[in-house]
Amino acid sequence: MSLIRPTPGASDASGSARRPGAGRAVAVLFLVALAALIPLLGPSAALHDTGEAAAPGVGGVALLRTVLFAALCVPLGELFVRRLARSVPGAPPAAPRSWAPYAAAAGFVAALGLASVVATGNLVPRSAAEIDVGGLYESRDGKLALLEVNAFLAAGLCALSRRPATQVWPLAAVVVAEALRAHPTTEHDPLAGSGLTLVHLTCAALWTGGLLYALRTLRHWGAPEAGAALLGRYARVAAVLLAAITATGVWSSLRRMPSGTILEQLTTTAYGRTLLAKVLLVAAVAVLALWARIRLARAPDPLTACSPARAEVVALGVVVAVSGLLTALPVPIRW
Repeated sequence: MSLIRPTPGASDASGSARRPGAGRAVAVLFLVALAALIPLLGPSAALHDTGEAAAPGVGGVALLRTVLFAALCVPLGELFVRRLARSVPGAPPAAPRSWAPYAAAAGFVAALGLASVVATGNLVPRSAAEIDVGGLYESRDGKLALLEVNAFLAAGLCALSRRPATQVWPLAAVVVAEALRAHPTTEHDPLAGSGLTLVHLTCAALWTGGLLYALRTLRHWGAPEAGAALLGRYARVAAVLLAAITATGVWSSLRRMPSGTILEQLTTTAYGRTLLAKVLLVAAVAVLALWARIRLARAPDPLTACSPARAEVVALGVVVAVSGLLTALPVPIRW
């Protein structure tokens, strides 16, 4: 029996110190689970009364693509913001723990799942015997799927190495593979479409992952002046990224849905409905970004901009989930 009594309130203090972190973790898990419902349940809602037929396992494919896109955003955003942080005068040398290895592992699993779908003729495999691994080398989609699997594996190894910045090259390979996959050779002018997707996906990953890591860095630093400077530098680049995302998104939409039919297809096709939902979400994100920018420039405490920025991160996570769903739905017919 111990003769040392705990100091009154000590356990309460330690408990209260732990509670916010536990509550934050529960909130993150809840948001992740909620975001997973979008690709899983979204296809049935988007396809309702459209007369279109979705590919088998569209919900699972959409979920895997959502994980793959998120796995791109996290490490690219870290590399981007770390570069910005090095240019901030008086910035603390410490940095938050990297999530890149975990993102690479998640991306590897997602890419492996997508490769297994391609290996069974774009059907969901029911057993390992149905997967024709050798057949992946015989098709364009199969080779791109294998490239993504190997690229995420290489990115994970680079993230764990002494030079984590080298992971930018395998991550770039994933972006290129996704851009090529989204525009098959049977499409009209596929190289132009791939170029648009390449810019769109890169800017979206830097915007989403960069804001997440910027907020983590601000919390880790605990230095208001340096944090405000970092957030300001990110905001200036994010404005350019948003402009590029908007321009490439509009151009890509017009390529798939001509201007004469786009208004009708936005409500009568699954792709159009999902695209409309994504546009509205991006508009909401832009409003939150503007709100954060105003607070950063005019508020007595610039770090009050973190509140709308956190909401912006959550909204961007939903946009990533909707984007994963969008890539799994049938492309509308050009009328």
